[in-house]
Amino acid sequence: MVCLGNICRSPLAQGIMEKYAPNEWTIDSAGTSGWHASERPDTRSILIAKQRGITIDHQHSRQVTAEDFEFFDIIFAMDSSNHSNLIQLAPEESVKNKVRLILNESYPGENRQVPDPYTGGQEGFSHVYELLEEAIQSFLRAH
Repeated sequence: MVCLGNICRSPLAQGIMEKYAPNEWTIDSAGTSGWHASERPDTRSILIAKQRGITIDHQHSRQVTAEDFEFFDIIFAMDSSNHSNLIQLAPEESVKNKVRLILNESYPGENRQVPDPYTGGQEGFSHVYELLEEAIQSFLRAH
């Protein structure tokens, strides 16, 4: 799960996927930037997750690494900017097909974006949570 700073959207996506996915899956999140390295998720993300029975306050922000492209089977980007950045960061052509826009799971081929709620209020975080849960549930039903 990848967003820009790894403090709002991708920690929520990680928490939602961990709640519903099989236990043997390895799930993580990262940012395309290192601006918030080692920080906990935004308190608004922590709050919205907690309201839905998910704990994400143990997570710490990190930046995407070349090793992520080898280790993970799928890398979900939250928006087209993150998707483009991930494609540029891919260490080789063969792993670029691992990068997907997460909302294409619930809206196939529409290339919808998960809005960045950072500069908004708590309502934006609720909306992001709902979008991510729907996408993740769609993905899991298909797999």
